[in-house]
Amino acid sequence: MTLDQLLIFSILGITTVLFVWDRWRHDIVALFSLLACVLVGLIPAELAFNGFGHPAVITVACVLVLSQALQTTGAIDVLAHKVLPSNAGPTLTITALTAFAAVLSGFMNNVGVLALLMPMAIPLASRINLAPGQVLMPLAFGSMLGGMTTLIGTPPNLIISSFRAEVHGQGFAMFDFAGPGIAVTLAGVLFIGLLGWRLVPVRQRADLSSFETSKYLTEVRIKASSKFCGSRLRELERSLDELDSQVVGIVRNKYREHVPSSSYQLKENDILVIEAEPETLGKLLSSLELALEDSADTQLQKEQDKALAKSQTDIPPSKEKTLVSPDVSLIELTLLPNSDLIGRTAVQIQMRRRFNIHLLALSRHGNRSVKRVRRTRFQAGDVILMQGNSQALQNFATDFGCVPLAERQIQVPDKRKTLLASGFMLAAVLSASVGLLPAAVAFAAGMLLIMAFHVIPLRKVYSAIDWPVIVLLGCLIPVAGAMSSTGAGDLLAVSMLDLVGKADPQLTVISLLILTIVLTSFLNNAATAAMMCPIAISLATQLDVNPDTLLMTIAIGASCAFLTPIGHQNNTLILGPGGFSFTDYWQLGLPMQIVVIVVGVPALLFFWPL
Repeated sequence: MTLDQLLIFSILGITTVLFVWDRWRHDIVALFSLLACVLVGLIPAELAFNGFGHPAVITVACVLVLSQALQTTGAIDVLAHKVLPSNAGPTLTITALTAFAAVLSGFMNNVGVLALLMPMAIPLASRINLAPGQVLMPLAFGSMLGGMTTLIGTPPNLIISSFRAEVHGQGFAMFDFAGPGIAVTLAGVLFIGLLGWRLVPVRQRADLSSFETSKYLTEVRIKASSKFCGSRLRELERSLDELDSQVVGIVRNKYREHVPSSSYQLKENDILVIEAEPETLGKLLSSLELALEDSADTQLQKEQDKALAKSQTDIPPSKEKTLVSPDVSLIELTLLPNSDLIGRTAVQIQMRRRFNIHLLALSRHGNRSVKRVRRTRFQAGDVILMQGNSQALQNFATDFGCVPLAERQIQVPDKRKTLLASGFMLAAVLSASVGLLPAAVAFAAGMLLIMAFHVIPLRKVYSAIDWPVIVLLGCLIPVAGAMSSTGAGDLLAVSMLDLVGKADPQLTVISLLILTIVLTSFLNNAATAAMMCPIAISLATQLDVNPDTLLMTIAIGASCAFLTPIGHQNNTLILGPGGFSFTDYWQLGLPMQIVVIVVGVPALLFFWPL
């Protein structure tokens, strides 16, 4: 083993540990790996960032924009309501939902597909008397399966295609992945629909109906002697923050304001509706010189309870006059893996002051919490209960990368924009498929047309791109190149052949598939593909077999992260809404992996012979 090989193995080992540890985001770990390779001389400094101009990176960014255009036009919403059965039983419903997700994921970002269909899936689960997770996990797995069927279905396929170009001078075509990909996807969807959903652990998430507002909402009155009498509401809020409490409403002379402004001036006998933990209430009253009202069963609280029971609804008007619009809603949101809330707290974001909305509760891994919730750092997959104006909540969800769990109203599509978005995507796919244009150029042209015709607002074009994924790809492509240039891939290939032997190349295919599946269950799938491709090419050289077969093996394995919630963003996204724990995934995931191996290996050897 040479010094360069020892260095690249050490860097990759540390990188793998950091990926699994999941303390830092994947793009940060990838940047560490790239810079470490540059500092020790494995990658020339002038070539360090060439990966960001790689066709695979450009294609991923452009496909994300085109996918966003398809989502925002409303066409997919309408299509989903037409395709999904409305009165079928669990087997047909789950099969149809999973298949629909798989088809969409062949041409759209699979995280986007899940975010689009998840609000429909939860009401479907209630209708067929299943726990939400029994529908969400099949939906997540179906969207991952569909991504393996086309070149643009998932970033690993584009990475694998780029390695194929180094071997043959040309990457894979748009539908080269379709043969084995469709075979595995069909088998997976049928297994999930007929049997798999029954294997999903039944977990009841902590939803709105189980949140007892009466336990946490208290009415207090501003006394004449209170130091806050005559002060602005923001001054009281600073003191309440220290006690992890907040004002959710004010009543003055039978006028009520549900989401009062921070500049609201408090007066004697104002009634404040405060959300506070029962054990801190006494300290709150004494330290802030507030008086407890005789009755906490107010109209405001009654209305809020009604909203909770209906999951998401406007507070109905009462006989009292209002100072502001009574359009106040309670809504559950789940955090996308790339949400801007992750790693931050409600206090840091200043939800109340900046957005006039309240965070009432948080559910993580199925456990509901209201204690210190405004000082709890958010994680991907968390479910948060928010209160505020309906439009403000929608804007907040869009800006911070959250998905409402309540079913949306069917969006009436803009026919012109729908036709343009669909036409530009179809043109890009066809141009790349027939070889008229390279994939990166075809999809970049499609993105340009989306922008030129204002199919989506220009300000949303760049927000549609998952920048952590772009950074991850741009950093790891040169690192993967260093594996090849140092001979580390060849050394790993020889070691693998020493274990499985050279006599039966089919056994090598099986071993490579299993190894890829295991790695992608704990690492990002794009990172897994980047690390495994040099090994696959070296194995093909050692065995004197078709490298395409082994590269396709990597493609199948990298799209099958079914064992853990950290292997794929979709698994993370359903963690909170499904009420799952880390160990809940293998009960369906392990049988799914067996199906992939049993069906995938013969399909690979049939469509891509050794």
